[in-house]
Amino acid sequence: MMNAASDAKRFAETSRQFNQVPISDKNSRGQKVGPKAPREAQRFKIRSIAERASSRLKQDLGANNVIIRGRRKVFLHLLFGIITLFVDQPLALSNRLSKINSWIASKAVLFA
Repeated sequence: MMNAASDAKRFAETSRQFNQVPISDKNSRGQKVGPKAPREAQRFKIRSIAERASSRLKQDLGANNVIIRGRRKVFLHLLFGIITLFVDQPLALSNRLSKINSWIASKAVLFA
């Protein structure tokens, strides 16, 4: 849940009632927000990574619209999506790095 009210006190109180640590980015509402505590920043970073992976699995790899029946088939379908996610991530990273390297090389030619 990431919207303008995701940092409301009511949501944080509900999380604490279930013995959970609320993790939400502070909405600045036009004001300057102070830095996060180191533990909170690390927790938010880990949570964001997990949410991105889950979102990608649902949107791009078909976990949101499973049209087969049976626990084993659904499990296998989701497992293939997770494997694809793990295989695709290093490829996407190498693609991103090659774009950055080519951009740096183009700038180096300008200054040489």
